[in-house]
Amino acid sequence: MKKSHSFHIPVMGIGYTIDTPIKVAQYGMDSVISLVDDILLEKLRKMYSEKFEIPFKEISDKVEDFRAKRITSYLNLINDIAIEKFEALKNVSEEKSNEIKKYVSFLPEYSSLKKEFLKLTSSGINYSEIKKWAKKNLTMGSIDVNIMTKVDKDNYKENEKLTGEFNDAHAALRGFANSNLKSSVVLSAGMNPRLYAYMSQFDDFYPNEKGEINKKIILKVSDYRSAMIQGKFLAKKGLWVSEYRIESGLNCGGHAFATDGFLLGPVLEEFKEKRTELIDSIQGILNSVLKSQNRTIPTNPLSIEVTAQGGVGTEEEHDFLLDHYQVDSVGWGTPFLLVPEATTVDKKTLQQLAEAKEKDLYLSDISPLGIPFNNLRGNTKDLEKESKIENGRPGSVCPKRFVALNKEFSEKGICTASRDYQRNKIKELKTQGLSKEKYQFSYHKIIEKTCTCVGLGTSALLAYGLDTKVEGEGVSVCPGPNMAYYSKVMSLKEITNHIYGRQNVMTRNDRPNMFIKELNIYIDYLKNKFEETKGELDKKQEKYFTNFSNNLKEGISYYNNLFVSVKDTFETSKATVLKELEFSKNKLQVISSKIENSKK
Repeated sequence: MKKSHSFHIPVMGIGYTIDTPIKVAQYGMDSVISLVDDILLEKLRKMYSEKFEIPFKEISDKVEDFRAKRITSYLNLINDIAIEKFEALKNVSEEKSNEIKKYVSFLPEYSSLKKEFLKLTSSGINYSEIKKWAKKNLTMGSIDVNIMTKVDKDNYKENEKLTGEFNDAHAALRGFANSNLKSSVVLSAGMNPRLYAYMSQFDDFYPNEKGEINKKIILKVSDYRSAMIQGKFLAKKGLWVSEYRIESGLNCGGHAFATDGFLLGPVLEEFKEKRTELIDSIQGILNSVLKSQNRTIPTNPLSIEVTAQGGVGTEEEHDFLLDHYQVDSVGWGTPFLLVPEATTVDKKTLQQLAEAKEKDLYLSDISPLGIPFNNLRGNTKDLEKESKIENGRPGSVCPKRFVALNKEFSEKGICTASRDYQRNKIKELKTQGLSKEKYQFSYHKIIEKTCTCVGLGTSALLAYGLDTKVEGEGVSVCPGPNMAYYSKVMSLKEITNHIYGRQNVMTRNDRPNMFIKELNIYIDYLKNKFEETKGELDKKQEKYFTNFSNNLKEGISYYNNLFVSVKDTFETSKATVLKELEFSKNKLQVISSKIENSKK
């Protein structure tokens, strides 16, 4: 059945979309829950069980396979509550008609559902007819989940290492697979062959004769090559990727997986041109494997969706992605952090986000995963970290250990943001006889890591007044650069009105086009990376910087041609965009010349 909305709400942090489906699924809006923190999920399961008077039995960490069981139980609860809300919405009566009106009011003006409803009610309200229509036509938003594939820590029981299926990502996958959901798992943060192979053990990931799949796979990717490689790998296991979710490498929230200078526009263009090739090449592999496994081969070809997210901020950009690149949905993440009806953010952080300007939003090295991380200056988790550094005790006590992946000092793995790791690393640093300048640089690199696996979930606990004794009250938050252009807390109606062009919620008029913003972030990223080398480049660096620079040049050329040729779109901003492209081209040329002069 066709989706009600042309946008989706991506996963944000660990706790910011943890219960979003309860808030928006009944209105046909898709959203994504993070499965990183089973401790947080268990706390919220208890809270919601009490709120909706549902029997609750704690799943303690003494229970075998507790992580997977907590995740399954939480997802089942969220699913049950969302379905109950959706069924109540469709069960229209004179006393309860506001919710269905709300559902329809959120829809875009071009929606056939909206037109049908207005026609149905134009000559008066017949609740029996509306109820029939609603049951036949309205759809609930998908309750999807996210697994960061590389966050797959080994686990131990009484100092004995457990087998691989008890690793964190494996257990999270099992928790989803065993749940009642009919939805998708969004796999992000790169390829994990062992995890992908493990998926093949669950029947729900396979298609039936009609091509229906209970548990679908969404791959978050930043280029076509990665999509093809991972899609084929999974097909060789008999698994079909139902959606390729293309995200800007740097103009996004959370962890930033920079490409080698491949920009969003050209990447989307490649997907548009090669979409049929992608389907056909993978479908052949899949059918062959399903046959060899004696599994059902769908009678009809399986379809894929291509979606995009990262930095979109206006109706014009939203529609352009849908129309020009023919994507099936557009992700709106960062602006939804300012929508309490959709996401869960504590009041202090909400205020900080609303007041944030460009200077407050930056690409940091605070993540223990060693991946660039979009950060908000002055967030309370960073302030907490700085206080510990000033008191001579850098590092976190590491209460949850979800990213305890570094094995330099322990076979069990420890987190690079932990006090244990930083103490050992600083001790090691002192023996290296470095100059004062080099020592300070290396010291800062060690202590800047923040306990994000706790900080990205704490906001939900604070928002609901739940116990934070273990976690503390420090909050990490990871908005994209787009946050600078939104400066007020919004209702769900306001943000959907903005997405569909019925209202403008941005008070500033100096926001750059999303493609230009991403381009300039990439140029700054290249400049900073190059300056870090401080001297002549070796062959590997030379190749990296040259390729990166050339890819950006090709991207600029692509955008020049695009903006010159498009009709009836970006008409009011086209001249400005072309001028900004020329400025960016000159800026890139200066950096390219420096790279050229640094070659051996």
